[in-house]
Amino acid sequence: MLFCFASAQKVIRLTYCSIDENHLRMDCKYAIPPESEALCKYTQGERLLDTTDPEEEQHAPFKNRAKARIFPGNICRLLFKNLPSGKFNFTCNIKVADSGSTTTKTSVVQKKLLLPCSAWSVLLQSCSGLLLTLMTLLMLLETDWL
Repeated sequence: MLFCFASAQKVIRLTYCSIDENHLRMDCKYAIPPESEALCKYTQGERLLDTTDPEEEQHAPFKNRAKARIFPGNICRLLFKNLPSGKFNFTCNIKVADSGSTTTKTSVVQKKLLLPCSAWSVLLQSCSGLLLTLMTLLMLLETDWL
């Protein structure tokens, strides 16, 4: 009999927005076991944009353009300067330092469709189901009043 066990770490969501016209901010929210240390890296295919792992080296063209940092609340943030026009895959990789296992999530970012960073843009990306439910509820309430 085959048993599958879920990994103790996971990427919960990957959101992104533009800081200004040319700069991308990407937040990777993750869950890891208590008392564990997470290492985070952002990649585009085989190219390493940046990492919090001191054992890995950033891909040279991104040294002055990309910076990854871990923030309280299990968030790894990528700041990426001078995002070119077009579509790009960005992958957030979360690794628990002691275990060596990695979990990932990829998003396609299209520069011309980026929303400016604000509470509203983050809400739109991360809570679309909640927004849809609230809007449906409001529409249902309005029909009762007619």
